[in-house]
Amino acid sequence: MISRRALLLTTALLAIAGEALAAEPFDEAAFAAAQAAGRPIIVEVTAPWCPICKAQRPLLKALSEQPRFKDLAIYEIDFDTQKALMRRFDARMQSTLIVFKGREEVGRSVGETQGEWIESLVEKAL
Repeated sequence: MISRRALLLTTALLAIAGEALAAEPFDEAAFAAAQAAGRPIIVEVTAPWCPICKAQRPLLKALSEQPRFKDLAIYEIDFDTQKALMRRFDARMQSTLIVFKGREEVGRSVGETQGEWIESLVEKAL
């Protein structure tokens, strides 16, 4: 697990550098291919005005850069503009993280910003 200190440092460094999360906009074909391949997947429901979403991004980026999460696919759904996808995934709020192991949803979180909790959520997909 990532230590709290390492996550906070990573978060601060990424904020200073202004790096964005390496999430891809949701694409049906890419999502289906990742599911078929059995990859760990995060569907991130986000909004540009959401402070919780902004806090989650560097934490997810730090996790995605760890060797054990090398196959992790992260797809972003915009809360404000992609309402059909929101309904499809039964997401009701921004800052929702939905984790899949292949085709199976294995966990979901809303509004979580604790690095250790997000990490344990993502570990369910491995």
